[in-house]
Amino acid sequence: MERNHNSDLTTNTRTLRKNMTKEERHLWYDFLKSYPVRFLRQKVIDNCIVDFYCHSARLIVELDGSQHYEKKGLLKDKVRTERIEKRNLTVIRIPNNEVNRNFEGVCMYIDNAVKESLRQPTADTSCVSPSQLR
Repeated sequence: MERNHNSDLTTNTRTLRKNMTKEERHLWYDFLKSYPVRFLRQKVIDNCIVDFYCHSARLIVELDGSQHYEKKGLLKDKVRTERIEKRNLTVIRIPNNEVNRNFEGVCMYIDNAVKESLRQPTADTSCVSPSQLR
């Protein structure tokens, strides 16, 4: 796997971490930050910055605002997702309004996606204890 360090993207990730959307802040501080399987926020993957990344589960969580549902946004996301999935990563997309309307359901959805991924034989579960998978 080719690893090119893009310093522009690294600078952008710092800015994005400091200026998260209210939905990203809510998901991060109220769920993912203390989740038993480690997530990173604003992680560079290829030439993209993803919202949340879990290495152990090979899972990316993207929160999508309304611009992601316009024609241009849909196409851009499709290309980006295909590129990321070529790295054997799974991308799940969650609309911002779901974080606001159904936070508990969003958390359960992510939790189930992590647990399912960790059950797969290709997942790296070396840093996860069995009690964390329940």
